[in-house]
Amino acid sequence: MMERVAVRVGLLGLLFACVTSAPTNVNRDWDIYSFHINSTVTSRYATTVITSRVANRIDQSKEIEFHVKIPKNAFISKFRMTIEGKTYDGVVKQKEEAQQQYTQAVSRGQSAGIVSSVGRTLEEFKTSVTVAALSKVTFELTYEELLKRRLGKYELLIHARPMQPVADFKIDVYINEHPGINILEIKGGLSTKELANAISKTQTSTEAWVHFYPSKEQQSQCDSCGEEGLNGDLVIVYDVHRKKSIGDLKKSDGYFVHHFAPSDLPRIPKNVVFVIDQSGSMYGRKIQQTREALLKILGDLAEDDHFGLITFDSSVSPWKEELLPANQKNLEAAKTFVQNIRERGATDINAAVLRGTDMLNRHLREGTASLLILLTDGDPTTGETNLETIHKNIKEAIDKKFPLYCLGFGMDVNFEFLEKMALENNGVGRRIYEDSDAALQLQGFYEEVATPLLTDVQMVYLGGANLTQANFSQYYNGSEIVVAGQITDNNIEEFTAEVIAISKSNKVTYSETIPTEEPITARSDSNLQRLWAYLTVKQLLDKEVQLSGNEKETVKKKILDLCLKYGFVTPLTSMVVTKPQGEESQVAHKPKEGETPTESKQNAQINFSQHTLPLPSYPSKKGPYGLRGGYIGSLTPLGGSYFSAKILDGAGITEDIDSEVTADYMDYDFPHNPTEITIKDIGQLLEGNLPTHSTKMTTTTVSPLIRFLLPAEGQALPLCYDIPVGLSLRLLKDPNNDCSMNGQLGQSDNAGYQKIVLHYRSDQHIDFDTTGITFNNGQNATYFSWSVNINIEKDSVSLILRDKEMDVTMGSTRVIIMLYERDGKVFLWPVLRQRPTGDNISGIMARPPVVYEEVQGTTIKLKIQDKEVDVSRASTVDLSVRSAPTVTCWLTPLQSALQGELADFTVSQL
Repeated sequence: MMERVAVRVGLLGLLFACVTSAPTNVNRDWDIYSFHINSTVTSRYATTVITSRVANRIDQSKEIEFHVKIPKNAFISKFRMTIEGKTYDGVVKQKEEAQQQYTQAVSRGQSAGIVSSVGRTLEEFKTSVTVAALSKVTFELTYEELLKRRLGKYELLIHARPMQPVADFKIDVYINEHPGINILEIKGGLSTKELANAISKTQTSTEAWVHFYPSKEQQSQCDSCGEEGLNGDLVIVYDVHRKKSIGDLKKSDGYFVHHFAPSDLPRIPKNVVFVIDQSGSMYGRKIQQTREALLKILGDLAEDDHFGLITFDSSVSPWKEELLPANQKNLEAAKTFVQNIRERGATDINAAVLRGTDMLNRHLREGTASLLILLTDGDPTTGETNLETIHKNIKEAIDKKFPLYCLGFGMDVNFEFLEKMALENNGVGRRIYEDSDAALQLQGFYEEVATPLLTDVQMVYLGGANLTQANFSQYYNGSEIVVAGQITDNNIEEFTAEVIAISKSNKVTYSETIPTEEPITARSDSNLQRLWAYLTVKQLLDKEVQLSGNEKETVKKKILDLCLKYGFVTPLTSMVVTKPQGEESQVAHKPKEGETPTESKQNAQINFSQHTLPLPSYPSKKGPYGLRGGYIGSLTPLGGSYFSAKILDGAGITEDIDSEVTADYMDYDFPHNPTEITIKDIGQLLEGNLPTHSTKMTTTTVSPLIRFLLPAEGQALPLCYDIPVGLSLRLLKDPNNDCSMNGQLGQSDNAGYQKIVLHYRSDQHIDFDTTGITFNNGQNATYFSWSVNINIEKDSVSLILRDKEMDVTMGSTRVIIMLYERDGKVFLWPVLRQRPTGDNISGIMARPPVVYEEVQGTTIKLKIQDKEVDVSRASTVDLSVRSAPTVTCWLTPLQSALQGELADFTVSQL
């Protein structure tokens, strides 16, 4: 079988937010002998080319995978492979046109050349090709992006992780800005320690060159570098001169771009209302970080600002009914209010945003700028829950008077809903990632909108056509307005740009006229033309989100036409990766925010199996819990806990539950119809409460048990209890967040679970077994083996897989699924790290720490829930800790430990 070898090239992103394979052996059969990144930036438009040259060093063919990571805002525009002098180019097509090719590849178990989201800022492009013995391949990927100005600076971020030291490693950046380069800084992990000596930079008034040429020895000498070479960021930070208030107006080849970012203006006092979700799903770190960020933001308000605070769950709770000035007294009172925000209840987004809108509408002051900021981590779950109705209500209430900014906290939020609501109201949607720096993310967003300088900005271009967005509700200090368009009239002698806006209470106007001497001849490779196409597609994609029906289809056609002309891979187009004859083409799709495309692996289980209790079913008569037409016989108690069983159907066919025959035992009669055996009966049997008489002798095995631990509150020893192997158990059920988790125990003792399934909402499932993990979002399924490392934020779930431990966050619930290999057995074990909030949480893992008292007497007893229970001192392995220590515990009957019957914790299917 051909061996698969992965060439990993990490670009422009964060290490922890990418999907990588397990560490590669240094003694490789392949070698990246050259790795270059070349980025050219003109008029803030960056075109980056990654070229990786790989040699197959052995005398047999290899399949070489190529992985690169690009910014989410970038569009791939070219990909090619060169093998033995022949070049194979990727071709951009309409997504539907490429879909059949894509589907056929997936059905054959191929990875199908996918672009997938792998973190906050990254998307990963990957493909593969077979390289003949002792041959070479060159991969070349080009992507394009418009750098966005934030807080007064542009950033070009390059993240390099080639997975080995490379003899010929180069990063070259060239910047050409005709207004002049004002600031040029180099930051990031690749600029520290010995690597700083590998960086050189040259700067003139309008140009800058940055070169990063580390030696093989230097490539292991940064904080996160090692034997596998470079692993870190190189960040080029710069800004340009702005000698004229009108900004930078540039034209070429029939196109123009206007960068407008005045700073010599007085700040406009603002009216701001913060609408903060305090529903139950904000439990724990989310609400803590929200409080922390709000306290810092309140401290940054200016005295002439007015502000309001609204918290909401099932109800809406304003701090004050009116906006108040940001004086010392009001700020101190507001900070006290913020410190007392506590999570509870459901999520009424509609009522909360309407209340905030009403507060601003009643406080519109002349010479000020108003803005509404919503922070939530979930869907509307109470009050008005129809998303279209909420959008309609909010749009009508705001009526274009001020922008709405929607911040979605975490990966379980319905980001598409929030983004559409923001875009419809002249704002933006921003995801706040649930991480240690979430408070800083919130503060960072606020800083971007903290200082309004202009309102009602209108950009007018005499002689311009096919303009990108030209009207803006507000302009903030440190940001930038960018407008591009075409100059189609050959007869005009001059091209004039005019900006009309409101600064405080005054109308301001800026204008500039530039000559158009040369004839207009458009070239598709023109930098300004591609900038115009990129910006047009970006804004049309935002517009398409807001539309429906024929209007939506018209905009989609415009997007598609531009993407096919300029070769952009977007959510509406795909790149078909052609390969040498005999190999299947692959298709790359660009996902939407929070979406990861399907990836099929060979032999992956995409469809979920339906599980019943591990007792065979027969079709003659229907019984509960999947038991049909027969009876459970041959049950033997051992110490009140152990049992095994046989099934006998109407034809006299028997089947062992455990399939082993080793010992004699006595039958048990149950106190009701033998065709109606229930799990409750088994639970009673475990307690030794069912009558017996000897009816016949049979041979079977004593079924083993799996021992569980239950922490105790205020006591040194936890409780432990036993459950028979093979059962399907309800581990966790949280109806508040529409989340549940079930697991099937293995068939032998100390073997944990063989399968665990997580369900979130109605259409999202994560299926764990001992071979891998399958994520299903209701439309597509993605499979991962336990050997990879994952940091994925997909739809409404966060998945982090490291060292065979999967960390899953869904709503307010955080679960760790561990893969164990002990004593020749491979099994799963789940651990609840963050318990969901609410009163109706159920399942074995949902049980809170038990409270008990030791009862003095001749036998060992514990008092639990005012009942005395016989217990014995025992021990078990604590699998919630990777080292799996042996701990002492009080062995307790299951019903007493869990305060319920076994039937309460079993399910008929996973």
